[in-house]
Order: sequence, then structure tokens, then C-alpha cells
Amino acid sequence: MAWNDIPDWAEKVMLSLLAALKERDPYTYGHCRRVARNASQLAKAAGLNAYEQKVIEYASIFHDLGKIAIPDSILLKPGRLTAEEQAVIRVHPIKSAEILQPLSLIPFFKDILPGVRHHHERLDGKGYPDRIAGDAIPMSARVILIADTFDAMTTTRPYRRGLPNEMAYKELKQFAGRQFDAALVKTFCEAHRTWGEYEEEITEEFVSTNFKRAA
Repeated sequence: MAWNDIPDWAEKVMLSLLAALKERDPYTYGHCRRVARNASQLAKAAGLNAYEQKVIEYASIFHDLGKIAIPDSILLKPGRLTAEEQAVIRVHPIKSAEILQPLSLIPFFKDILPGVRHHHERLDGKGYPDRIAGDAIPMSARVILIADTFDAMTTTRPYRRGLPNEMAYKELKQFAGRQFDAALVKTFCEAHRTWGEYEEEITEEFVSTNFKRAA
């Protein structure tokens, strides 16, 4: 597949689904945008071609779309989830893929689905939803997992402060080869420092979190 195999209307679909996600959960919306930025940059740094980079960017944008189906009592819970609640959350990659499934007749969107469904699989087979391991995990999913985990660790939420980047790099390296692709972790930790600061979109939640509390 090549760059010109991406439909002209793909971006309009992306923006439409993002708008729905933003209405449902502004945090997840921002998270998906940040993950997409880091995942596409990692794909480029890892030597993947332009088409593969775009597949990973879109898969990252859509990776948590299934959280639309998660009840507020779980999705927005400001603390540790119970085992039962974690089981509900772990369905979201399947839900994300199901939302996109009607578009899978288009080759580009078909190529997006593996990264969406498998972005929580681990190299050691202890991930979800399908507990696949090693080389069976699509490259797109391995890339997204690193960007997804890094953002989760470094983003400040109302109930906890995000880690500094250096501590997050250390965590990724600690679990390289077990949870994460070791070569991709090495590339990410070396290249991420050169990407500059991500320009966060100014949303109502962003203002509430970063300014109203200070006032």
C-alpha cells in the first residue's frame, strides 16, 4: 500500500469521530491526539514508510474510541478501579475496533484495525484482549503501546501528578523486552527528546485543570 491509497475523505471521518469522543470524554480526546503525535513520530524514527506512519497515526487517534461505550462511573472514576471495573475497561480495544469495522472494506481502514485492537497486548503475552505475544503483535500496536503508556505516565490527572519524562523513559526501559518492544523503546527514549514540546489544544478541561485550580 502507498500514500495515494489513503482515501481523500479519511480525515473527515477522523475529525467526525474525534468530535464525538471529545463530547463524551475531553481527557481521552486529548490523550488520543497526544498518543497519535508520539506514535507517528516513533514510527518515523523507527524507519517505517510514510504509509505505515499514517496508518499508525490514525490507529492511535482511534485506539481509545471504544471508551465511548464505558459507563461514566468507571471511565471517570477518580481513583483505582476494582477488578470488575478493570474487566469492563479492558473491553475498550474490542469496542474501538467494532466502531471502525464498517469501514474495513476500505484497505486503509482495514490496515488500521490491528493497531486499534491490539494496542494493549504485551510482548510476554500477558496483555489484552487476545493475549498474543512476541512477533504476533502487529508493529502498529507495539508502537502505539509505547506512546500510549508514556502519555499515561506523564499526564497529570486530578488524582495524581504525571511523571517527569526522564522517569517515564526509565519505566519504559525497565519493562522493555517483557511488556514493550525493546528496539522501539530504545528508539523512543533517544528520539523523543528531539521532538520538541507538543502544543496542547486549549479545551475547557485544560483550562479547568491548569488555571482555575491555581486561582
